[in-house]
Amino acid sequence: MGYAIIRVGGKQHRVTAGEWLLVDRLALDEGATFNPEVLLIGGDGTTDLAPTAAVTARVLSHEKGEKIRIGKVKRRKNYRRHNGFRASLTKIQIETIGGAAAAKPKAAAKKVAVAADASAVENTEAQSGE
Repeated sequence: MGYAIIRVGGKQHRVTAGEWLLVDRLALDEGATFNPEVLLIGGDGTTDLAPTAAVTARVLSHEKGEKIRIGKVKRRKNYRRHNGFRASLTKIQIETIGGAAAAKPKAAAKKVAVAADASAVENTEAQSGE
C-alpha cells in the first residue's frame, strides 16, 4: 500500500509506512503499539474509502512542543502581561499499512471459542441425560 489517511486525537494525517509524526498527547506508554482509525487507503492507482486494512503505529516518546510566547498590551495604561505555552505531544511511528484488521479476527475467534464451549456443554448435558 502507498499511503493512508488516519485519525489520531481528532485530527487527520496522511501517512506512509516508516514515517513518524507528532500528535496530541496519547494516554499510552512508550513502546506501545496501537491501531489508529483508518479513513482511507490509497496508492498503486487505487483508493479505498471503506478500508478493511489496518494501520499499526508505535509510540516512540512523549515530548513538549516549542514554546509559544503570548503577550498582552494595553496602550497608554502601562499594562503588559506575558505568558508561554508548550503543547504536550506524542511522537509516533507508522510501522505497517495494510493487512487484515487486528481487532476483528480476535472478536471472531472469541465467538468461535464461545460457540465451541456452548456445544461442549450441550454434549455433556446430552451424555449425562442418557
